[in-house]
Amino acid sequence: MNELTIHELFDLEHTMAKEYIEKYTYPWEILPVIGSTILSIGEKLNPEEYHRIGDNVWIANSAKIAPTASITGPCIIGKNTEVRHCAFIRGNAYVGDNCVVGNSTELKNVLLFDNVQVPHYNYVGDSILGYKSHMGAGSITSNVKSDKTIVKVKFNDGEIDTGLKKMGAILGDNVEVGCGSVLNPGSVIGRGTNIYPLSSVRGYVPGGSIYKKQGEVATKI
Repeated sequence: MNELTIHELFDLEHTMAKEYIEKYTYPWEILPVIGSTILSIGEKLNPEEYHRIGDNVWIANSAKIAPTASITGPCIIGKNTEVRHCAFIRGNAYVGDNCVVGNSTELKNVLLFDNVQVPHYNYVGDSILGYKSHMGAGSITSNVKSDKTIVKVKFNDGEIDTGLKKMGAILGDNVEVGCGSVLNPGSVIGRGTNIYPLSSVRGYVPGGSIYKKQGEVATKI
């Protein structure tokens, strides 16, 4: 199961949360502590680089925030990040540097590494998106099973119990998700993988691959 570990999926140099998350083994272990991690980081931010507004919301001075965006804390918006028209950030959201949170995109209980783009009509909940990952227009994470049972990660021929009723997707560094795709609860996408548009993804998808549809995954040449 080494492929599913934090250190295999992410370069932790691309997030200020490094010291708070590197002690965990698997990324879904981070989801319950995103809120407390944001509060710990926020209290240490340089007030000359970040301004604090409302209830535990820290925004970098260099960030661009549309006046129509809704942001609820705890939340950190990193340097040079752009939050566009009618973005809806519901709390427990850490957004790194040089990110794009697009028009009508909704975030809830997420950790976005630096240079992540969720630019058009995306829902990202109870999820972690690695460095330079990108979700195409209309692609979403589904974070609750229809029967409301514990989310399990399908890996090889078995399942891993996460202990969580809410878990969306884990995207490794440099993952590209095609437009209109649904990442079902417990999806874990390895580094550098491409997901075809209009895909329905379940379980683990190996790094360095191209996901065409369930059961058809090609290795990048």
